[in-house]
Parts: sequence; C-alpha cells; structure tokens
Amino acid sequence: MIPGETIATGFAATCGDCGVTPKLDVYRSPAGHYIGTYCSCGPYSRESNYYKTRELAEAALKAGGFER
Repeated sequence: MIPGETIATGFAATCGDCGVTPKLDVYRSPAGHYIGTYCSCGPYSRESNYYKTRELAEAALKAGGFER
C-alpha cells in the first residue's frame, strides 16, 4: 500500500473541497462491495479490499478487521 493512499495511511480525513469529514460505511462498485467514505463531492476514499457480498463487508466494518 502507498502511504497516503487511504485515510488509515495518511490521506486527509477531511475533504479539502467541501469540508466534510466522512464516516466509514459499506459501498458498492462494479468490482464489489468495499468499506470507504463519501463526502458531499462524491466518493472520497476506499479503505478496504473488495468483498463479494454486502454482508461480508458489513461484518468486516463491524469487526474493524479490514485492510487494503
């Protein structure tokens, strides 16, 4: 992983454009479900690898056991 690629590795926790500090949640993309953040501008960060199901991603978020 590249330093500063995720919030966990140093990427700004607050969006410099809209000023929102987004909270972690589960989102979906064509690649699968992932743990990340959205701000007022749109997608902000992807903090995890992709999961096959929403349930797996939600369990990882709840347990705090995710990484990218």
